[in-house]
Amino acid sequence: MERGKFIVFEGTDGSGKSTQLKLLAKYLKGRGIACSTTHEPTDSPFGALLRACLTGRIDTDERTIAALFAADRLDHVSNAVNGILKQLEAGITVLCDRFYFSSLAYNGGLVSAEWVAQLNAPVMELLRADLTVFIDLTPEESMGRVSRRGETERYESLESLRRVRDGYFAAFERFGAGENIAVIASEQDRERTQAHIRGEVAKLFGGRL
Repeated sequence: MERGKFIVFEGTDGSGKSTQLKLLAKYLKGRGIACSTTHEPTDSPFGALLRACLTGRIDTDERTIAALFAADRLDHVSNAVNGILKQLEAGITVLCDRFYFSSLAYNGGLVSAEWVAQLNAPVMELLRADLTVFIDLTPEESMGRVSRRGETERYESLESLRRVRDGYFAAFERFGAGENIAVIASEQDRERTQAHIRGEVAKLFGGRL
């Protein structure tokens, strides 16, 4: 059985990555490709604790959040019941909303990026994405989209969004050797954005999509 592809979506809050992930999943399934979607934080107890920290229900610092993300991610990958590796080995293509570049961009700008990379080293050794899709837009556009949603979370301010976007590009430069990263501009027409993403994904399947 051919191993499934692992495709990660990254971007600042409001970039539209979650919408684009769902559009791609529908497209792949329509072409007969077994596909599942997942996200970080996960729905595990680790993820529930993280969401409580991110929404402010639990007051904690960046080191704790970075460590919780690393633990959640390791379980996400290696869980024997429904982990990403298990699905890939079963021939399922997995689309994941955020992975370790999120930690390097979000946490790495507030604590040592090297330390965050060390926390995530076990995951990096186990699994790297076949393709990381980074959906890019300006911090001002990101903030406008986030503001329209209403309630904001820990990193959803213009200053934070600027820092995070810069953090992504710094992480790609510093830790992205050997990674397959596609930077896709987030356009107003989401179908045009999706078309660019599908063009990159098709390369993983020998151009046969």
